[in-house]
Amino acid sequence: MSSLLKSRIADFQDVLKEPSIVLEKLRELSFSGIPCESGLRCLCWKILLNYLPLERASWTSILAKQRGLYSQFLREMIIQPGIAKANMGVSREDVTFEDHPLNPNPDSRWNTYFKDNEVLLQIDKDVRRLCPDISFFQRATEYPCLLILDPQNEFETLRKRVEQTTLKSQTVARNRSGVTNMSSPHKNNTPSALNEYEVLPNGCEAHWEVVERILFIYAKLNPGIAYVQGMNEIVGPLYYTFATDPNSEWKEHAEADTFFCFTNLMAEIRDNFIKSLDDSQCGITYKMEKVYSTLKDKDVELYLKLQEQSIKPQFFAFRWLTLLLSQEFLLPDVIRIWDSLFADGNRFDFLLLVCCAMLILIREQLLKGDFTVNMRLLQGILMWLSRCPGLPHHRCQQDPTESQGTPRLEVTW
Repeated sequence: MSSLLKSRIADFQDVLKEPSIVLEKLRELSFSGIPCESGLRCLCWKILLNYLPLERASWTSILAKQRGLYSQFLREMIIQPGIAKANMGVSREDVTFEDHPLNPNPDSRWNTYFKDNEVLLQIDKDVRRLCPDISFFQRATEYPCLLILDPQNEFETLRKRVEQTTLKSQTVARNRSGVTNMSSPHKNNTPSALNEYEVLPNGCEAHWEVVERILFIYAKLNPGIAYVQGMNEIVGPLYYTFATDPNSEWKEHAEADTFFCFTNLMAEIRDNFIKSLDDSQCGITYKMEKVYSTLKDKDVELYLKLQEQSIKPQFFAFRWLTLLLSQEFLLPDVIRIWDSLFADGNRFDFLLLVCCAMLILIREQLLKGDFTVNMRLLQGILMWLSRCPGLPHHRCQQDPTESQGTPRLEVTW
């Protein structure tokens, strides 16, 4: 460990050991990158995202309360109607009309259950392919949900619900003579034919299944926005950070802690996911236009070039802003950028500057290119930024758990 890194760790520890943490000092330190050693990043993110208060003395009680509340959410919201009666030995003759799956009442538990499954299937499809460049989310968690393992509980694993809801697909092929053949799409055992949705044995949970449960509970508690595609890319880095906490006592509660930090973060950026607000001053269209107005102030030549080619910020900046750049960089670099985003006192104004810096870093290629070339550049910007000085070097195909130190982020003009 370098002397510089040791000094930075000591600076963070000095700030965090105070009975009442000075938020401005913590933000100033965090903006330049938070070391992952000693669980510093996990703790700082919890404070910067308003999950933990500034008074250290209240941390233990608040964490116990919030984690208990999350367990209550699981018990109340991931329940299959009729399961409790089955566990109590109720016979089929005793099932009432209200308990029946064909009950047309919109307030019936079965009707809610079927609607929830529609949301769950979308979440399931998205979380299974989370961060495909690393194996972390496909690996088993050390701390599967204990409610799943309790046969006396009404809790039902989401994996089982997905399996019951999804029909097994078959491939239908018709030859020239009109004979129709039906075959399984995963008949062979070759690697290319393996089911991409293969899961771990009962009693084990992959990390993506934990993320799926977090998103499902969030959707249930926030029906106004529910689940929107892309939320999985926001919760993924949060969960990864907490699930790799060196402090095993906190790591065990990564699911609950991620849920509340994600909820707090979404409270700040949820307008980006609400279509009806797109054209309002708090909507995503306004923020995309701010990217261009900021670019005009910093590099008018590049701004005029993009305007001349009718390249609108909607063509590329929508994803950058909505997903907080989580799709433009590999996970270690996303986490490093988020250190600065969360520490930004003017919430996410810094994100606009990063987006402009990304454009300016490839300005020479953009000034030379035509519309087609430039659109390809902007929509595949990761490849080009990896060649630019001033941003972290990308660790392609490397698990972030193997990286050391704090990547550097510089945004200069």
